[in-house]
Amino acid sequence: MSLSHVVVWIDHQEAHVIQFNAEASASEIIKTNSKHKHVHQKSGTLGAGHASLDLNFLNDVVQAVSGTSEILIVGPGSAKLELLKHVHKHDAKVSEKVVGIETVDHPTDGQLLAYAKKYFIRVDNLRAL
Repeated sequence: MSLSHVVVWIDHQEAHVIQFNAEASASEIIKTNSKHKHVHQKSGTLGAGHASLDLNFLNDVVQAVSGTSEILIVGPGSAKLELLKHVHKHDAKVSEKVVGIETVDHPTDGQLLAYAKKYFIRVDNLRAL
């Protein structure tokens, strides 16, 4: 049985990867090895005050989603955009599979799966037009 859709919820500490189809789902949590939790900006310094994501962490997430046909990336902050940029730069085949990127706070895996199923139903309905 092929799990053709995947939703990735990502922040700077971990990624929840849920692969699914209409009948089944499988989930995985990938954690970063980075010890940088928060970088605070000081007055008069350059930069956004954010630590970038660990490249090994991003590569692990990309590897986890590479076997699916459609990818939805969600998360509460900038990590989802960093993952998208990483995918565009390093893996064109996976980049073509990304169908959306959305801001989502901190759902449970069950809430995340329900959100993704509704999202992909809308995507499939738009393609049918």
